[in-house]
Amino acid sequence: MSRSAQMLQDLRRSTPHSEEHHVVGLKKDVNKLVEQLIRGGDQRRRVISLVGMGGIGKTTLAKKVYNHTKVLEHFPDCCAWAYVSQDCRPRDVYMQIIKQVCTSTKDQQVLEMVEKLQEHELGDFLHEHLKDKRYLIVLDDIWSCADWDCLAKVSSNDPDCLGNVFPDGGKGSRILLTTRHKDVALQADARSIPQEMKLLSKQESWDLFRRKAFLDHVDEDRYPPDLEQLGREMVDKCNGLPLAIVVLGGLLSRNMSHTEWRKVHDNISAYLAKEGSQTGVMTVLNLSYIVLPSYLKPCFLHLSLFPEDYVISTRKLFLLWIAEGFVLSEQAGQQSMLVTVEAYLNELVNRNLIQVARMSVNARVVECRVHDLVRELAVRKAKEQNFFGTHDIADTLSSSTSNSSLFSSKCRRQSIYSDMERYASVEHSTPYLRSLLFFKLGRETCRISQLDFIGKCFKVLRVLDLEGVKVESLPSIVGKLIHLRYLGLRRTGLKLLPLSIGNLRSLQTLDVKNLKQVPNVIWKIQNMRHLYMEGQKDVIPLRIDTLKNLQVLSGITFEQWIVNNSSKLTCLRKLKLEGRCEVEGVKFSNSIAKLCGLKSLYLKTSYESSIPSLAMNSCLHLSKLDIKGHMQKLLETFQFPPNLSQLTLEACKLDCDPMPILEKLPNLLTLRLRAKSYLGTELHVSANGFPQLKVLQLFELSKVIELNIENGAIPWLIQLHSHFSTRISGVDKLPNLVEVKLVEDSEKISVFPAWEKFLRGHRFSEYHLYWDIS
Repeated sequence: MSRSAQMLQDLRRSTPHSEEHHVVGLKKDVNKLVEQLIRGGDQRRRVISLVGMGGIGKTTLAKKVYNHTKVLEHFPDCCAWAYVSQDCRPRDVYMQIIKQVCTSTKDQQVLEMVEKLQEHELGDFLHEHLKDKRYLIVLDDIWSCADWDCLAKVSSNDPDCLGNVFPDGGKGSRILLTTRHKDVALQADARSIPQEMKLLSKQESWDLFRRKAFLDHVDEDRYPPDLEQLGREMVDKCNGLPLAIVVLGGLLSRNMSHTEWRKVHDNISAYLAKEGSQTGVMTVLNLSYIVLPSYLKPCFLHLSLFPEDYVISTRKLFLLWIAEGFVLSEQAGQQSMLVTVEAYLNELVNRNLIQVARMSVNARVVECRVHDLVRELAVRKAKEQNFFGTHDIADTLSSSTSNSSLFSSKCRRQSIYSDMERYASVEHSTPYLRSLLFFKLGRETCRISQLDFIGKCFKVLRVLDLEGVKVESLPSIVGKLIHLRYLGLRRTGLKLLPLSIGNLRSLQTLDVKNLKQVPNVIWKIQNMRHLYMEGQKDVIPLRIDTLKNLQVLSGITFEQWIVNNSSKLTCLRKLKLEGRCEVEGVKFSNSIAKLCGLKSLYLKTSYESSIPSLAMNSCLHLSKLDIKGHMQKLLETFQFPPNLSQLTLEACKLDCDPMPILEKLPNLLTLRLRAKSYLGTELHVSANGFPQLKVLQLFELSKVIELNIENGAIPWLIQLHSHFSTRISGVDKLPNLVEVKLVEDSEKISVFPAWEKFLRGHRFSEYHLYWDIS
């Protein structure tokens, strides 16, 4: 270990005695954890985990709990606190614990002998000492599953083994561990739900800051108005991260002058990085970057390209990562690259480097964001490695600099936040630029001549994302970007694509929407994997059956689809068809049946046509089906895909109750019935119906006044969404229901008291009720 690394570890070494007295926003967490530690019902040894990003207060919370009166009374004789760190050394950890649990005179005599033992002998000694005791051990700052396994001596051949060093004597012993990685918590004890720590609210952030900054006035709640305004603005930049707020408050408490506060205010990131030297905010956050495996580091650095507070679509992020080459085919193996990059994202989420902004109903991340300070870390690291160029040139472009180069010739990626005209006027000396992304541009329409420079200056470009740039048309010179893998054109207002688009033989992703028509040259781009072209205005013939690598096809019309030979699309996994549907049912069903690997199908017809009669029972891999459009008749149960797990119906205008058919689908997990999917007034679920269903959502079914659920139906239902006026009988017989969302279309919520009474009588402790007034 280097000297600087050793200094950092020594500075960060935690002990339970240096307890922080000014703690904000943790009262509920403390009470919950104390209850988990002393709860008498479960006498098995349990591992309780605190999970969160660096600086969020895991160690602070653990100290409050460890020193809590009730905890000390419950574990009077055998408590220990051990600091683990990135440099996990089991022998050191064991000795930390042994010195705290061996406190009697006799034990002290044994300690001299113990010091001479080998690591595995220390583990055996600790096991023998703890096996007949009720003990509490805190393991602070564990970094990997391998470290936990090494400390606990978990057998790789026995996944149910709780660890040989920390015995389960059936006396209610507990281990409390802190970690940045959720995987570590689940590895340590799969039966316990990790406690994921949250960022502070705005008010909590201010309360913590004022306790640190206004030492002489903390109880008076009176501060100089000019300093309070600056303070609140700086606290907002900390985005609820306790460590950043504490460092900032401590720095400003030394000098209460407006000039000093303004200086920090105007360059807050630099001060947070410097303050405390080895214990500065960036140094602490940097530890999470250092331990990233090599395949995750470019994915993390790539996040620096997005603006502050930007909500990132994971669909777009996945496609960008693939185009960047962050996933190699040999890394993906037998699974698709989309599956691999989603696993990468989930790993960054579990490491608390990415925050989830929105989840799908089946618990997949749909949107994400990056904490401002984590993003600042990514920016610093990316600049060190020439990963990307200057972000916002709006402030640096002026009449005196408009013709000079602002970017290093080594720069490989640029994200631009200024308007296109100003960027186009800059001298571009980055001939090896690989990625160019635009964000937050003005509303002015970009002339075709202003885009010519992209094709002239960036000839090895792999990624071009013009999403949000108002473009009247795309210059034909774009067709010369023969290395281009990703072309993003959403929300551009573009109506036509140049025929030269067919020259982009390396293109993997084309993402465009609401074109007047798609030119019939796409068939030439045989490396195409993801083709998004929803909202075509004019339908012309479109050949796509040459695209043997195509995995996602979204927005092709029924008319265009039916004339292609679908059997050649052997890699297609996701298909969305839309527009007027006048195809014959058997022919259409056969075209879908030929897609052996299809997993997701979306059918959306125009108002004047209907969904053809379908038989999809041969689609063995199809798990997700969305139908939006009039149906003459709902499919029979046997006609549905046998492994269907997610079904959405909308605008189907069904006259008969669909539940008697749908409730027999054996693998259905999620059912959404949206507006006008059913025109009747009652829905009835019979006993034993929906044996696997976990989510039932009834949206905008204004005519449905009653939902009857028989006893024994939907036994695994977790989430129920419905209209507030719909009478639901049998809901009290749903043993696993934890969330009800009721939507009201007026400001008068007259039936709420009945639900409130039901909730009070519900026998399950975790239950949530939401209602929307639209």
